[in-house]
Amino acid sequence: MLGDPDKTAAEPYGVLMPAVGLAKRWTFYIGKDGKVLFVDKAVKVDTAGADIAAKLAELGIAKRK
Repeated sequence: MLGDPDKTAAEPYGVLMPAVGLAKRWTFYIGKDGKVLFVDKAVKVDTAGADIAAKLAELGIAKRK
């Protein structure tokens, strides 16, 4: 999770909505090599945690012990 109060990350990732000054609620999954593995553009606030865990498993990202 990334807090971005000055929007320095939102703008380059293309999620900034200038008309309202807010970022879209998208989740970017970024690999260790820095490449974007997947972008979830349909984030559901109520299930975000479980959805992230499921996507990480689907992408083959190992759980931390």
